[in-house]
Amino acid sequence: MRLKDGFVLREIAGSFMVVPVGRSTQEVPGVIALTETGALLWRMLEKGAEEGDLVRSLLDEYDVSEDRATADVRAFVAKAREQGLLEE
Repeated sequence: MRLKDGFVLREIAGSFMVVPVGRSTQEVPGVIALTETGALLWRMLEKGAEEGDLVRSLLDEYDVSEDRATADVRAFVAKAREQGLLEE
């Protein structure tokens, strides 16, 4: 899994935003707000992380069960796919 080119993560006044740049501004108008957890997953995806890597990062960072971490990662990835942010 990897993120499509043309999107950058920015922290603005304590909030995390994915900002389209270049041609991506035609595909995704505006910015996409992320939670702190979403920003963590985004940064991992920037490095080419797979689902298992993402789950492990949540388990390392937060006090959650593996089932919860897996469900959260799958929901995040599904939403990113739906918004056209991922390449497979």
